[in-house]
Amino acid sequence: MSYQKRLSFLILLDSIIVLTSVYLSYWFIHPTSLENIPKRLVISSITLLCSHHILAYYYKLYKKAWEYASIRELLNIFKSVSFAIIITAIVQEIISGDVYVRILAITWMIHMLLIGGSRFAWRMFRDTYISKGKDKKNVLIIGAGSAGTMVARQLLHHQVSELYPVAFVDDDVRKQKLEIFNIPVVGTTKDIEKVVDQYDIDQIIIAIPSLNRKQINHIFEACSKTEARTQIVPMLESILEGKVSVNEFRDVQVEDLLGREPVKLDDAKIASSIQDHTILVTGAGGSIGSEICRQVLKYNPNKIVLLGHGENSIYGIEMELRERYKNSIEIITEIADVQDRDKVFSIMNKHRPYIVYHAAAHKHVPLMERSPEEAVKNNVMGTKNVAEAADTFNVNTFVMISTDKAVNPTNVMGATKRMAEMIVQHMDAVSQTGFVAVRFGNVLGSRGSVIPLFKKQIKKGGPLTITHPDITRYFMTIPEASRLVMQAGALAKGGEIFVLDMGEPVKIVDLAKNLITLSGYSVDEIGIEFTGLRPGEKMYEELLNDNEIEKEQIFPKIYVGKAVLRDYQEIINFLEEFKQMNGETIRDILLEFANNKVFIEK
Repeated sequence: MSYQKRLSFLILLDSIIVLTSVYLSYWFIHPTSLENIPKRLVISSITLLCSHHILAYYYKLYKKAWEYASIRELLNIFKSVSFAIIITAIVQEIISGDVYVRILAITWMIHMLLIGGSRFAWRMFRDTYISKGKDKKNVLIIGAGSAGTMVARQLLHHQVSELYPVAFVDDDVRKQKLEIFNIPVVGTTKDIEKVVDQYDIDQIIIAIPSLNRKQINHIFEACSKTEARTQIVPMLESILEGKVSVNEFRDVQVEDLLGREPVKLDDAKIASSIQDHTILVTGAGGSIGSEICRQVLKYNPNKIVLLGHGENSIYGIEMELRERYKNSIEIITEIADVQDRDKVFSIMNKHRPYIVYHAAAHKHVPLMERSPEEAVKNNVMGTKNVAEAADTFNVNTFVMISTDKAVNPTNVMGATKRMAEMIVQHMDAVSQTGFVAVRFGNVLGSRGSVIPLFKKQIKKGGPLTITHPDITRYFMTIPEASRLVMQAGALAKGGEIFVLDMGEPVKIVDLAKNLITLSGYSVDEIGIEFTGLRPGEKMYEELLNDNEIEKEQIFPKIYVGKAVLRDYQEIINFLEEFKQMNGETIRDILLEFANNKVFIEK
């Protein structure tokens, strides 16, 4: 129906309702006097009719989509009808000096009933007969709070959606056996499996934004025992602003199940260190380096320099950033190997960055065990080149990305990163530049992460390969790791090794089982195979040595440690001679250097 036809229909309908209300109320009071209707009653009916249409237009009653009517629309009807009756009473007083109080009171009630009823009838018809189609999927909503009710309302009103809410579960005992939009609250999260069977649930939506990751893990474990697909409402901000829509629900991801909360960082301090400055990122095409670039640009630097060895990865992040930021921030790319000392110095001299984030490194443990000389050239000599260039050209802050594998290292990769930390700390002692390192555990989604490997194995039908049933690792997301790196740069005084308290370690076998379930399979279908520890691999990773934790944190969940250094000349001698050494000798010397005891700076 076009707008004009709809408007004409509503005006005609309201006119009939107004006149019916007036004469029906008069008949209630004077059932035998309809043959002699007073002239002032005719005038009153005309007054009420005109005032109603004027007020209905003012309160936009003719523009409302009544299939989505709510309390706000009912309030507008109340105002329109009440003010129309008051205007009519005033006109009666002016014309005859008397007011039909009883007739107007009954008219008001009939008027409200018929106008409200006519408007809400379509919504009732739609909710009762139209919303639930035969081809719709039954949905269980976990959480009957504000987010859950918004989700339910959205699904009920979204006729093109294939989802239809049939039940809530909520752990609040006060909500049990209540109904929201005629949808019952039928139990708690302990009853999920039973409710799914009882109500023939096809899909579950987790709608409690306040849940921490341990609670999400617990709920997902219950959901995974059913055959229903499980999704989650993504963002608290979107829900609070009323932006939740059907296509915003997303599948539960591994990051949701880590069991630890992200560290909240000091955005103002980070912004003050980055805004309007030139920033250089080495390894800018890698998982961590590219995310650092994305995060840095949020703080409006004057220029960012993307330095990397792989042209394809640098091209990819360049195109992404240029598309997002257009011409608002200068984005420069430099294809270079950090092992090329002259090139690194030339780039540093050309751009004169304020902060350098050094993310370029070889990180794959088994590969570096087989090629220790390459680990030394890239992780140690490359770090030395970039650090000395930063010193020469007066960079304000140099932030190196390190790893938990640098703690008591048992492999070449960890040992080279520990030696790189020593170089950074030495440079801080002799330079005006502030040199720091940031140490954290594994990042989900990085190229070297176990998650991409597991996904490939699941796609092939399994099995998932794990080195040992008890092996554990610390995990964090790439964006969180990148923000921590920037926070370290903002907090740096020089010489620190910043370490994030990453919560409890995660068993890799549990991570694998969750990923299998999230992919829509059972563990029996895919299978898990244990292959034994690889060369240089630890059963458990460490973030700090026993003596490294200060009693007072410098920032929530962030600690700082400082290592005892050997004579720096020993490192120089090693770098000059290692090319004549065989792989085993390189490995032995690296581990000897790297396993020096460390203490906390007092």
